[in-house]
Order: sequence, then C-alpha cells, then structure tokens
Amino acid sequence: MEEINKTAKIQFFFRPFSADPKVQVVIFVAFLVMYLTSLSGNATIAVTVQINNSLHTPMYFFLANLAVLEIFYTSAIAPLALANLLSMGKTPVSVTGCGTQMFFFVFLGGADCVLLAVMAYDRFIAICYPLRYTVIMSWPLCVQLMAGSLALGFLLSLPLTILIFHLPFCNNNEIYHFYCDMPAVMRLARADTHVHRTVLYVISFIALSVPLSLISISYVFIVGAIVRIRSAPGRHRAFSTCSSHILVVLLQYGCTSFIYLSPSSSYSPEMGRVVSVVYTFVTPILNPLIYSMRNKELKDALRKALRKF
Repeated sequence: MEEINKTAKIQFFFRPFSADPKVQVVIFVAFLVMYLTSLSGNATIAVTVQINNSLHTPMYFFLANLAVLEIFYTSAIAPLALANLLSMGKTPVSVTGCGTQMFFFVFLGGADCVLLAVMAYDRFIAICYPLRYTVIMSWPLCVQLMAGSLALGFLLSLPLTILIFHLPFCNNNEIYHFYCDMPAVMRLARADTHVHRTVLYVISFIALSVPLSLISISYVFIVGAIVRIRSAPGRHRAFSTCSSHILVVLLQYGCTSFIYLSPSSSYSPEMGRVVSVVYTFVTPILNPLIYSMRNKELKDALRKALRKF
C-alpha cells in the first residue's frame, strides 16, 4: 500500500519549447493545424476506400488500415502535447497516464512499422506474381496479416512499458520532451539504467531491422520484375504503385531509427524533440498526401467522392 501511495504521488511535467508564452501559442497553433490536417487527411483516405467498391483490394485495405493507425497514433500524443503548450508545461501527468501514453504510442508505432512491411509484401506479390495475386492475397490472409501487425505491436510495447515504469522516479519530474517517450523518461530514473537502455536498443534494433530487411528484400525482387517489363507504361504504372510506399518507409524508419538506434552518449534531448515532431505530426500528414498524389485510382476515387458533396 505504501508503494502504491508513493507511485500515486509521482508526477511528470513536460518542458516547454520556449519560456516565451507567445512562442508557445505559435507552436500550439502549428501543432493544432498539423493534428487536424492529419486527422482529416487520414480519415478521408479510410472513408474513401470504404465507400468505393473499386478500392476493395488488398493494397487499399492495408492503406486504409494504415490511415486508421495514423489517426490513433497521432491522437495518443497530440491532445496532451497541446494542453501542455497552453499551460507552459504545467499540466501534470501521473505515472499511469505517462505509462498509458507510452504503451499506445509504441504499440501503434510498432504496428505501423510492421504494416509497412506487409504492404511491401503485397506489392511484391502483385508485381512478381500478378496471375496468382488474388489467390495468394486472399481476404483471410489480409485480415491475418493486419491482426499480426497489431499483435506484434502489442508484444513490443507491453514489456518495454513495464520495464521502464518499474524504475524509481522522484515525485516531480520534468521530461525534456512533449510526450512520454522512452529515452526521455529513462533519463529521469533514480537508478542505473544501463541494462534498460541496452534492452531498449536491442528490441528497437530487432523491431526496426527485421521489417526493414523484409521491405528491402521485397523491393530487390520488385525492381528486378519492373526492369523486365517491356512496355514503358507498364513499368511506369508498376513503379508508381511502389514509389509512394518507399517515400513513407524512408520517413517512418529514418526518423524512428534516429531516435531509438542512436548511441545514448550522442542522444540530444533537443534534437530528439525536433525529430519526434516530424514522425508524430508531420509524417501522418504526408502519408495521405503522398498516397493521394501518386496514386491515380485513389485520386479518381477522391474526385468522385468530392463531387457527391
């Protein structure tokens, strides 16, 4: 009971971006605009795929699920970040609240990374085995792959969150960040975190390198298949279905690797905060833009949907 009471007294605060309230308001407006743009863009893609029968294919099934994941992923961060921007970092967060945010952020982010690998596999089958595509990428398999992405994200998030929040903390802790990110929270622990940092690094390396390796292998075969296509329009169409995915992969994995795979000795809280803005606010906006601008079928479906209103 005494341990529970001690835990209940522990609070976390987020360091403001600036000591100037006017600068904080400007950042608040920027974050709010990015958040609302992300919500509307990803919701538009998810709804467009749902209401258009022509888009009821495995590729768009995964794309719609990616859009839904992005909505929840950003929503795990944005509301608390916006509240803290207005309060100049004076909005307290309990251990439970911080742990819950960390769990859902890692869970949804991990599922996002695995789903990008699944989407690469889908493109690999579509381009390398077009005649067998509908047989291999059956709807039961698509649902299983989506469920597997969520399951792997859950299995990645739960042990890491438990590991970090078993560390002792002071009653009041200022996190040099705008959300409960693992490296930033671990720096506040009143204990040796060498083992915890090592575990975080190893798990992050596996969680990022395995899906990225699968994506890379898929694209080696995809590029080989595209090169063998004789007609220029055919090569262009095959490449256009993959280029959007490649751009999203580079953004997602590039930023995440910078945060979680950089040596702890070279970790900069300020740089970590800036890079985190990219993959928590900017990337979820770019995903729908990249896919809608570079995908003819999706653009046509969006135009048709807009004409109805």
